[in-house]
Amino acid sequence: MSPVFFINQDTMSQLSTQAANAPRQRLNQNFHQHSDDACHRLMIAIEPGSYIPPHCHQSPNKEESIIILRGRVGVLIFDTAGQVTQHVVLQAGGDTVAVNLPPGTFHSLVSLEAGSLFFEAKGGPYTPPAEAERASWAPLENTPEAPAYLAYMRSFFS
Repeated sequence: MSPVFFINQDTMSQLSTQAANAPRQRLNQNFHQHSDDACHRLMIAIEPGSYIPPHCHQSPNKEESIIILRGRVGVLIFDTAGQVTQHVVLQAGGDTVAVNLPPGTFHSLVSLEAGSLFFEAKGGPYTPPAEAERASWAPLENTPEAPAYLAYMRSFFS
């Protein structure tokens, strides 16, 4: 069982600072205890330089909910050919603060402001992404093509 944990400005600032210094420019604080838990709950700090490759979750129990806690994050929805079909800004205190993503929806997130954080919940257990869940039309993380693709994704929010 998880202990009581309050998300406050100090915990968010600490996680943001750690994310800013992390190689991937993002870091998460898990609230679930084990990777095989039925529900995964986590707070993720993401900086503007972080690249999350477009992906989807195929399993019917992998519906994903994201709620912005601080800053601004762009959400991109793609069709199976890689065309952006929707792009929306989640902004803390703004008009749109959350998104619910059904299984099979190709998506990605981009940080639009330093110090951005969001809360994510989705079904467990954790399984490594299957080949069909990776976007064949987008570069993988830590490849030479990734920075240009991140810039392309960010261009939807200029």
